[in-house]
Amino acid sequence: MAANFWTSSHYKHLLDQEDVDVVQPLDKEKGITLEDFKLIKMHMVIPICKLAQSVKVRQRVVATAVTYMRRLYTRKSMSEYDPRLVGPTCLYLASKAEESTVQARLLVYYIKKIYSDDKHRYEIKDILEMEMKILEALDYYLVVFHPYRSLPQFLQDAGMSDISMTQLTWGLVNDTYKMDLILIHPPHLIALACIYTASVYREKDKTAWFEELRVDMNVVKNISMEILDFYESHRLITDDRVAAAFNKLKP
Repeated sequence: MAANFWTSSHYKHLLDQEDVDVVQPLDKEKGITLEDFKLIKMHMVIPICKLAQSVKVRQRVVATAVTYMRRLYTRKSMSEYDPRLVGPTCLYLASKAEESTVQARLLVYYIKKIYSDDKHRYEIKDILEMEMKILEALDYYLVVFHPYRSLPQFLQDAGMSDISMTQLTWGLVNDTYKMDLILIHPPHLIALACIYTASVYREKDKTAWFEELRVDMNVVKNISMEILDFYESHRLITDDRVAAAFNKLKP
């Protein structure tokens, strides 16, 4: 991975929200709405996490896999790139990029173990073929910087590095991957937004510390609001609603 975010392809490829919120024409033809699109991407994080736990890879690999998935769907349709196969393939690709390589046959074994239905009957060649398709679709743009990198130092500087605050902010960062924030904002601002959210929740006044950082607090607060809005709307999502979105993708 590149050493400096500001000179990396990640920084150069940051997108605006309106560029991320685009449903591809093939998906639109099947009746996929923007709400469906967001729901499917959010739900895809769950099987990626399940599979990652089975093959025992770090959270960073999961975060990279989810980022690849989200990048892919800014360029390609879900009709052409089936989410059920894209998820495990992105995990396979991320494990290599993060130097925690998982063998494709192990992924196939656990996919079959976790899912008994015919929709998940994938073989090694399916993952390898999809890997090449994803690499080409992404133009081999695989560099990812994560909020995890700056989080411990920020917490220490802010005097909030106790176990309770560390766990809370880490959990918030994990949940940001259920949104598209990593495609839109520099990762250190996402980390700061998670710290800001945690400090408000725990009623710790860190105004002076944030002012010393000389970052745009409007952006930090806006990201924090997006996180809170996500939690609010997430409570209203039913399994039936998710299933209805996936059903539209059927051939």
